[in-house]
Amino acid sequence: MPDEHGRTGASLEGLAREFSPRVQVHQGSVVSLDIGGLGRLLGMPAEIGDELRRAAADRGLHPHIAIAPTRTAALLLALVRAGVTVVPPGGERSAVAPIPLGILRRLPLAPRRADLPDRHDVETGSAVADRLQRWGLKTLGDLAGLPARPLSERLGQAGVMWQRLARGEDLQPLVTTDPEAPVEETLDLEWPVEGLEPLSFVLARICEPIAERLAALDMAAVVLHLSCRLVSRETATRVLQLPAAIGDPKVLRTLILLHLESHPLAGGVDRLTLRVDTAPARITQFSLLSRARPFPEQMATLVARLSALLGESRVGAPALVDSHRPGAFRMARFSGGSDSVPSTRPEPSRGARSGLCSSTADEPGIGQAREPHVALCRFRVPVPARVAVHAGRPVRVTTGRRGLDGGAVASAAGPWRTSGEWWRSEKWSRDEWDVALADGGIYRIYRDRSRDRWFLDGIVD
Repeated sequence: MPDEHGRTGASLEGLAREFSPRVQVHQGSVVSLDIGGLGRLLGMPAEIGDELRRAAADRGLHPHIAIAPTRTAALLLALVRAGVTVVPPGGERSAVAPIPLGILRRLPLAPRRADLPDRHDVETGSAVADRLQRWGLKTLGDLAGLPARPLSERLGQAGVMWQRLARGEDLQPLVTTDPEAPVEETLDLEWPVEGLEPLSFVLARICEPIAERLAALDMAAVVLHLSCRLVSRETATRVLQLPAAIGDPKVLRTLILLHLESHPLAGGVDRLTLRVDTAPARITQFSLLSRARPFPEQMATLVARLSALLGESRVGAPALVDSHRPGAFRMARFSGGSDSVPSTRPEPSRGARSGLCSSTADEPGIGQAREPHVALCRFRVPVPARVAVHAGRPVRVTTGRRGLDGGAVASAAGPWRTSGEWWRSEKWSRDEWDVALADGGIYRIYRDRSRDRWFLDGIVD
């Protein structure tokens, strides 16, 4: 049942749902519905078609309506004939035979790879129509009358499937399309509320019915859209991306409150609207062989509390950036899954190139050689240091931090000069050294050439 003016959406779909609960929405302005059982209410198929046409005219719609024993025949006829077309039982092949082959370009029921036993690629309707027209075929009846075996030898099993469509046969059953109903709640307040504590009671009255609807649909929330109408008649909107599909109303309310704590509203609120984007509810399968992980609800609440306390830019998972700057990274959004924290290999010390650093190795297996591993434990903030230099090489390193007293340099390797991003204010230029002190510790130090200062960058482990 396509609309001749190309209008789709809720109007045409809503009309179909008024007549039948089994409705499938196709690409474009095409809708299929099962009219089985309507005979007792509306009469013969022609009377059902007239009733559909009258109901569509009341809405300003002018669809092509076709009623046939098969859904494929009804779609083919509705795509080429205006008004109401009724096909008697057994007459679908003769009814679609005069239709030009070009209709295959518009047919929304093209064969899929899953329909074929050998899983071969399937040509599009346009490609099949062009090839068949080059063979001299003009109508669906010409394609339906071809011998099946030679057609299969030239087009494969997909050609046989196209031939079945040309005969008006169904390849798949009607699959009902669920109506898209937004999960949304609105609450108008008699008196404006200010502050998080009174607002929490209002949010509870919104989150609980939303959670009940999500549970009935077997869905969960992944994005929260909060709209607050302030007493100044301005509307403040907030969008919360959830790290996992969540359906617990208490968790939803807590996440909203923590977000409003870090992003407060500009005044009192007298109207609240909460809309959620949904996803299938999560099924948790625990493992008996691995450590139990925290629930996503608990992790989402923890991340929200930390963001409200420290700031959103200081909470997340470290991710690499496109830079040669030592220790450069950015804070990405933390999702709580196994892929939240990127796998990073320890940075090998440049001192290993000169034999400066001692090596550690895992216990090898039988017949395996020891493989040395060296890691640099970098300080998040470099530690200022005082370095004595003789003949261009560091001879003594001291710091003011407890536990990093420093001492005389027993051996040193370097310098390795690095610089970059000269076009930005965060440019760097430094000379790095790996030094082994008399106390047995191995450190990486560097001289900031732009400021002529020394820093302790990390400890070689």
